Parts: sequence; structure tokens; C-alpha cells
Amino acid sequence: MATDSKQVLIPVERLQAFIAGTLQHVGLPEADALKVGGLMAQADLQGSDGHGVIRLPMYVKRIRAGGLNVRPNITVVHEKPAMAVLDGDNGMGHLVVSRAVELAIEKARTAGVAWVGVRSSNHAGPASLYARMPIEHDMIGLYFAVGNANHLPPWGGMEMLLSTNPIAVGVPTLDEPPVVLDMATTVAAYGKVKAKAKAGEMMPEGWMIDRKGQPLLDPKRADEGFLLPIGGHKGYGLALIVGLLAGTLQGAAMGRQVVDFNKDHVSKTNTGQAILVIDLKAFGDPAAFKSQVDTLVRDIRHSERLEGVKRIWLPGEQSHQRRLQYGAEGIPISAGVIADLAALSVELGLPPLV
Repeated sequence: MATDSKQVLIPVERLQAFIAGTLQHVGLPEADALKVGGLMAQADLQGSDGHGVIRLPMYVKRIRAGGLNVRPNITVVHEKPAMAVLDGDNGMGHLVVSRAVELAIEKARTAGVAWVGVRSSNHAGPASLYARMPIEHDMIGLYFAVGNANHLPPWGGMEMLLSTNPIAVGVPTLDEPPVVLDMATTVAAYGKVKAKAKAGEMMPEGWMIDRKGQPLLDPKRADEGFLLPIGGHKGYGLALIVGLLAGTLQGAAMGRQVVDFNKDHVSKTNTGQAILVIDLKAFGDPAAFKSQVDTLVRDIRHSERLEGVKRIWLPGEQSHQRRLQYGAEGIPISAGVIADLAALSVELGLPPLV
């Protein structure tokens, strides 16, 4: 069903089945393909279109080039009661990070808090997917990752030594939508730049600048410049710290070691990610905490607004509304992405998405 000349609405189940079928065709075991397909479809369902099905052609290219292990042996290489480090054996990042979250939740039940980091991982989609997972267990999730390509120079510099290095936090609520913050340490995630390019749209001023410091608005010229950090030098500092926690601490790539997976489909990326899980039960009654969060959410939402502001949003509310809307109506996929997926289906000899 077409919404306009630029978008097509796809049911989430159809999108998940298409992704899973494609990944299984190129070598992932059925269970792994279904898991990755589900997480990728969830990314599009919540509006994280820079990290969902748009990435499928690149994943397939890496798999077929031998740059990604379709049958990884994910192992624990360091472990204590409240922490662990996993080696992802160059597997799909969605599988590696999901395993890390599951282990962190298990450990937090005993220790109250747990940190599980990974190395030898890969791109895993939007950070919020993993910060949200502990919420279902009455736990808070904090997720950190090193981006899969460097698009950010140090403040005042020219060499791109840092990535978008996202951070996400998921906080449980009682009746309100969960509070879920998902942010890159750059003004925009590079996935959004890719999505703009596929949609044939320009970027807002303030996302990127060229090497002369002038605004860069055409996403198809992104290689001519670099992303800007949030909050100037503070965002640069935050990107550095997130990279040290998610990458260096786990023995994963950081700085000049980061492989640009947009251009190199063969080299192992050694991507680093980490999840910190906090069990609400360790601090008292989870229901009491969640009720207090609900109260704060409502206080903020209904607080006095500036003239012209129709609504004050909480982190994660708009994604929550997209989940409901897209779940009922279908997920809008741009014509550019549909064309790429059609070409991929022809190449692999598979039925098209639409």
C-alpha cells in the first residue's frame, strides 16, 4: 500500500520475515536469522530507519565477502559476579549484544547491578533496542557503543578519530510509556544521514560541516565533511568517554583501529558495546519506583509550555507512538530503500519485499 510517491507501508511481520529469509539464505541459522530479523524490524517499527532494513544490503555484502561470521562461537573471556566480557567471534552484532544483555540481566538478579561488555562484535542497530530489554524485568538498562565508522574529529581537529558513539538508557514505568533516551554523541547519527540520502532529502544545517567549516547539507556529499558533536566540546568529550567504556575497556576497536564498515566489507570491525543493568529490587519496591517515575513524567508533560509549543515530550514517547501507529498501519519505507531491497532480491534470487 503506497502512502505517496516516496514511501510504501510494510506490515512489521512482513518486514521481519523478509529480513530473516534473506539472512538465512546467505548463511545464518534459522533461529539467528529470525532473531536478527526481529530486531531490525523493531528498529524500523520505532522509527529508527537509519538502523533497520536499510542496513540489510550492507550486512549481506559483508557476509558474502567473508567479513562477518554467520555461525559465531560467542564466549565469555572475563567474568566476575557482577561483570563479564564476551568475545563475539565476529558475529552479527544483534546476536552478540542480545547475548550480553541476557547475561547482564541474569547477573543483576543476584548482584543487583551488572556490566557486560563485548568485543569482536559488529553493528547492532539502534542503541535503544538493548537499553529497553531490561525494562521487562523491572531493571534499568544503560547501553554504550563504539560506532562502526569514524565521522567525528576531536574538538578543533580535522582527523576523524571518533565515531557517533551512542548511549541509551531505558527506565521502567508503571502506566506511562517507558522513559527511553537514545542519543548519538553527534548532533545526528550517521544512519540518519544515510536515510536522508536514500529518501532524496537534504540535511538540516548543523548536522555536518565540510573541511572548511561550512555547513554541509547534501547527504550524498557526506564524505566531504564530518558530523558535529552535541554541545560543542562537551559532545566531543562524551564521545571519547563512551568509546573508552564501550571499546577500549573490552579490548575492542577505538580511534584509528575503527574499521569503516561502509567502505570495507572484508576486515573484522572488532566493534565494542556494553550494557549496564540495574535491578530495581536491589533498591526497594519496583512498583514504588515506577509510580514515582510516572508522577515525574506527568509533571513534566503537563508543565507550563513556551508560546507555540503544543506538547512537551519525554524521551522515548515519540518512538512509543510510532510503534503503535506503524504496528497498526504498517511501517513507512522510502522508495530508495525499496529499490535497493528489490535489487538485492534479484541478486539473490529471492521473492521481493513488495
